[in-house]
Amino acid sequence: MSITVDYFFTPQSPWAYLGHERLAHIARRTGAALRVLPIDLGGKVFPISGGLPLGQRAPQRQAYRLLELQRHADFLGLALQVKPRFFPVSGDDASRLIIAVDLHDGAEAAMKISSAILSACWAQQRHIADEKVLAELLAECGLDARRLEQSYSQAVQERYEANTGQAIDAGVFGAPSYLVGGELFWGQDRLDFVERRLQAA
Repeated sequence: MSITVDYFFTPQSPWAYLGHERLAHIARRTGAALRVLPIDLGGKVFPISGGLPLGQRAPQRQAYRLLELQRHADFLGLALQVKPRFFPVSGDDASRLIIAVDLHDGAEAAMKISSAILSACWAQQRHIADEKVLAELLAECGLDARRLEQSYSQAVQERYEANTGQAIDAGVFGAPSYLVGGELFWGQDRLDFVERRLQAA
């Protein structure tokens, strides 16, 4: 039986963008299953965990964040706009779309549309809170256009809330976070540790 990684993230997170494809590769290498779990970080997790929205952080922290983003992007060889045109941006609609795809098409398809959304925000400077952009991304991924309408369903909203509640219960305070066998790893720069944990299992 394969071990499962609970992947908590927000689709507007640059750190999730930087780690997303590496997580997918690690899962394939180790035979791990992924549970794709978009969460309401700013609205529900931060108020409990003490996190601050980007604009409320100290100027020194904001400046260092930009430096670190560029460092990681350069090291990983990934295209990244550190100040994309459409950011800050709400991730709620994109999160619900990912959940709708997961419910109807499975985790692999959810990873695919998540990758497209993350890249749209951080590499292509597209507006991921725009319904037309989300529809375009579905088409570009070869996924059913009905998923956009389905993303507004009560079942999807309940799953979004359940994901967020699960993240809070697991002690998540930032994104991306990875839960493996009850052990929490925060940040894409902890993926080496995630892989070691999976290999040990």
